[in-house]
Amino acid sequence: MSLPCLVWASLVIPTLTWGADFPPASELKKVEGLPDPLRMFDGTPVATREQWVTRRRPELISLFEHYMYGKAPAAPPLKAAVERINPEYFNGKAIKQEVVLTIGPAGAPQLTLLLIVPKVPAGPKPVFLSINFCGNHTLLDDPTIAFPTAWMPDHCPGCVDHHPTEKSRGTQKDDWGIERTIDRGYAFASFYCGDVDPDRNDFTDGIHPFYPETGKPQRDPHGWGAIAAWAWGMQRAVDYLVTHPDLDKRRIAVVGHSRLGKTSLLAGAFDERIALIIPHQAGCGGTAPSRQPGGETVKQINDRFPHWFCDEFKKFNAEVDRLPFDQHSLVALCAPRPVLLSNAQEDSWADPKGQFKALQGADPVYKLLGSQGLKDPQYPQLEHLVDSPLGYYIRPGRHSMNKGDWLVFLEFADKNMPAR
Repeated sequence: MSLPCLVWASLVIPTLTWGADFPPASELKKVEGLPDPLRMFDGTPVATREQWVTRRRPELISLFEHYMYGKAPAAPPLKAAVERINPEYFNGKAIKQEVVLTIGPAGAPQLTLLLIVPKVPAGPKPVFLSINFCGNHTLLDDPTIAFPTAWMPDHCPGCVDHHPTEKSRGTQKDDWGIERTIDRGYAFASFYCGDVDPDRNDFTDGIHPFYPETGKPQRDPHGWGAIAAWAWGMQRAVDYLVTHPDLDKRRIAVVGHSRLGKTSLLAGAFDERIALIIPHQAGCGGTAPSRQPGGETVKQINDRFPHWFCDEFKKFNAEVDRLPFDQHSLVALCAPRPVLLSNAQEDSWADPKGQFKALQGADPVYKLLGSQGLKDPQYPQLEHLVDSPLGYYIRPGRHSMNKGDWLVFLEFADKNMPAR
């Protein structure tokens, strides 16, 4: 199972020329409802699969880059080294690896990917790729998992002076259903978001200083924010996973919670190697529409987290109706791949009902591409999984992720990402 150090050129996902003919935000036409995802920026209707694939999908990617998330750099050559292996993990059921990925030029940050692969069933395994808030060491009670060296927010359990301590280990294990995931035949992979970009309003650390257009004080208004950087990090992890002989490169699912749910959706929308996308309670700037919000607003998220999006997005704080897209179009970029939006009843800040409207808004694109899309247009009852390719789930409770949520994720994956 041991893998040698690997070096390869990563896949580059093509897009249109960035912002080639896009006007200033103040000159965009106001649109009150959700903009039609099947209409080009110039108003031309999109009626065929070919028009979507060759014209509208690339255009939407460029629009999201230009006005909201910022443009990430092309994938660099990637070095991967397996540094720690336990061939008898979970009482012999799995093999645990910690893989260090160098994701940029000399001196750039390194991403440490925790990878746990079940021994059964035979053959390449599907994999859940996740991104975590406080380090791989918080996911399991395991004293051998390496601590991250990047800056960490002090609200992370057991963190002192922005770095983890032994008291941090396993503190978030109840948020994750890792062993159950292994028992269901899925591999599990995760990395700390701060390995790529620490979650603070400072573009002098993480990956940003290694790309000149992102450095302050000369930061480009369309330069990538933290969410784009984290999504780019997920894509670099995918670069590695698709080469692993024990993993099925056709069955890679991504999952994230809250701001990292926004991240997972962006990664899945832009990268078609990802087969299934689960943005959990992703809310504003992720799965909830910016127009007529039932929870957090664009202004509120930009004021509180100015580093998450590109600076251009702030120009829509008071005029969200000028956005030439809304978040249903980001979901539509995943088509025809399955997407599950999962929520909690008391998490009004994430706008659960607005998220269901985003699925309804993305449905025409799924139908155009021959997918069932959203099988029931009616808002579902509590704890009823809508398991169609455009899926939805809402449970009692608040803003959190737990092992019960993971059971739903696994059920959705069993239905929508079966062995081929």
